[in-house]
Formats: sequence, structure tokens, C-alpha cells
Amino acid sequence: MFTNAPPIAEVVTEARQAFAVDAAILAKLTDAAGDLAINLSVAALIFVATIFASKWASGAARRALSRVRGFRHDPTVLTFAVQVVRVVVIIIGMIAVLQRLGVQTTSIIAVLGAASLAVGLALQGTLSNVASGIMLLVLRPYRVGDVVDVGGMSGTVQRLDLFTTQLSNSNNHKIVIPNSKVLSDPLTNITGQKTRRIEIKFGVGYGDDLNKARNVLAGVASAHPKILKDPEPWTGVTALLDSSVQITLHAWVNVGDWWQAQADIMQGGKEALDAAGIDIPYPHQVAIPYENETSASRSAPTDGKTA
Repeated sequence: MFTNAPPIAEVVTEARQAFAVDAAILAKLTDAAGDLAINLSVAALIFVATIFASKWASGAARRALSRVRGFRHDPTVLTFAVQVVRVVVIIIGMIAVLQRLGVQTTSIIAVLGAASLAVGLALQGTLSNVASGIMLLVLRPYRVGDVVDVGGMSGTVQRLDLFTTQLSNSNNHKIVIPNSKVLSDPLTNITGQKTRRIEIKFGVGYGDDLNKARNVLAGVASAHPKILKDPEPWTGVTALLDSSVQITLHAWVNVGDWWQAQADIMQGGKEALDAAGIDIPYPHQVAIPYENETSASRSAPTDGKTA
């Protein structure tokens, strides 16, 4: 009845062989899991070290470049260079992390080469901001601390990043503008020169002495301590308006004195014209009756009695 059954020795042998295979597979899985855990731990340590190394490298680059005359007096270039150093260190660290995880450098280069076109098309706006940032760094239309106007937005330049330019307006609002927009839109550097001109327009009456009014305004500007002597203040009649004669005052000041000097001259000019008896007229309005109202007034009796 049991003549076809395998001997007990064969069954035991096959069981031992199956157990040995399972043990080998389990050992390989255990070794692979251990290697993976070690690689993940080392990769995590490399990543953390990269973050600290990028901060240390950016700080060291800032300290080193601050000793160079060209960078010491130009915080715009200094900030940009420090950011480039930080990004380069992070890229090197990420490549080391991928290598530790088993990704070969040649594979990384191949993947980057294959994906460069797609990434370039997808991030063309971002990449254009980087390129524009480099062009702004080369062309130098402004520096940190300059007051600029870009596309109708005015403010003091706080920093130039790889992607954006940050401004702060007079209300201390933070304004972030993409570098591509800064480079493409008209840009006015309000404080790009050492001196700046004040232009104030006053209106005087047609019956007033124009030469006297001009001398009064020129005297107010010349007496102000912040007004430059060269070029000297200038006044002249620049327009004949409906109810007044326009006299324009030009005076030059250093850039940092422009706001307060303009306010002082505007107030002082008004007070000096008042003291000299020169009228600053208000706009006049003349009421013209309609034709039917004129006819009705002519036909109405003058004594107030009805016919």
C-alpha cells in the first residue's frame, strides 16, 4: 500500500534543502535591508551636513568677499555671489546623497541631459529670472539702497536674489518683482545720481509784479542751507493759465536732502509771497445764463408787478 511513498530520509533531505534556500533568501533580504538602512542613514547625515555646509560656506564667502574692495562697497554683488556659493554647495551635497543611495553619477548626468529640455520649457519663466538677475548684476542699473521706480512701483532696493528684486516703499511695504520684469520694463533710478533737482510751480495773479515774485522765490531758495549754490536757483514764467500766471522754481540739492528741502521751499515760497503782498489766486468760475433764461429776464417787468 505504501510502496510508492518516498522514504523518510528523502523527505527530510528535501525539507532541509528548502529550509536552506529560505534561510539564504532571508539572509540576503536581511543584508539588503541592513545596507539600505545604512545607506539611508548615511544619506540623511550627508543631507544634514550639506545644509550646515551651505550655511558655513555662504558665511565664509561673505566674510572673504567683504575684504575685497569691489565687493565690500557693493552689497548687491556680495549678496548675489554668496547665494551662488550656497546653491553650488547644496547641488554638490545632493549629488553625494544620490550616489550614496546607489544612483550613479553617469545616470544623473544622463537624466539631467534628457530632462533639461523639458525642464527648460516648463521653467522658462524662472530661468529667465535667473538670466535677468545675472544681466542686472552685470549692467548694474541700481544698487542696494537706491530708490527706483519699476513699472509704476517705487521703493528702496533691499536685495537682489537669483529670481527676484525686493523693494521697500515709503510705507515699509515689501515689494517683490521678478528679475525678468525689472530688466524688461522701464526703470528709473531716482537716487542714481549724487544731486537732484527740485521743481515747484507757483501761481500768481495777472496784476502782480512778475519780476518781484520771481525774486522773492529765488531768495527763498538761495537762503535755504540745503540748496546748492552751483547751479544756482532759477525762476521763470512757464505758463499763462486761466486765472493765474505760473512761475516755476528750479533748485538743486543732494539726493538725501530732496524730500525735506522741497517741503521747506514750498512752504517758504508761499509764506514769502504772502508777506510781499503777491496774490496766489483761486480758480474763478463765471456763471453764464442759458438763452431762455436771458429772454425771460428781459421780458419780465422791472417793477415786480404782473401785467
